[in-house]
Amino acid sequence: MELKVLNQAGEDTGKKVELNDSIYSVEPSDHAIYLDVKQYLANNRQGTHKSKERAEIAGSTRKIKKQKGTGTARAGSIKSPIFKGGGRVFGPRVRNYYFKVNIKAKQVARKSALTYKAKGNNILVIEDFNYEAPKTKEYLEMLEKLKINDKKSLLVLADTNKNIYLSSRNLKGAEVVTADSLNTYQIMKASSLVITEKSVGLIESILG
Repeated sequence: MELKVLNQAGEDTGKKVELNDSIYSVEPSDHAIYLDVKQYLANNRQGTHKSKERAEIAGSTRKIKKQKGTGTARAGSIKSPIFKGGGRVFGPRVRNYYFKVNIKAKQVARKSALTYKAKGNNILVIEDFNYEAPKTKEYLEMLEKLKINDKKSLLVLADTNKNIYLSSRNLKGAEVVTADSLNTYQIMKASSLVITEKSVGLIESILG
């Protein structure tokens, strides 16, 4: 698959890049995408949710009323879940949601996600650029010239660039990542995938 290389003004630079069919034109696996996205979201969960059960409630253990003769059900503790202020039954506990997905399955998932973007013509390749200082206005102008300012965009850089990251941080729906940290969730979440010229080769070396 061949794509034109654009500049920040959205103009054709005359250069072209060849996207590897073994990465951008594979038989997509929806199940691999599901597993990889599920793992990404699960591993980002904090897991610190907790509610107190009856053994953890502060309160008296005195029997609150006599066993018989009241005409109501037996009750042995004010900390019982049936009373207001009592412990919760089967409440959430602190837990770790982490689980593992094999590296090969994760690679298949990323290739599948990139294939979906390529089939939908949602991949743009732009020449490498840099900002001397954070320029949110310039970054927004670039998105407008590329006609993706009203969409969720994901810019893939070859290396970490603080100025470009800070330029995009305040824009809703705009995200910047490096090629080595690109994951399936980010690819599927974005409507348009913008890859810098240098990043194309890095993605191929990582997933090849």
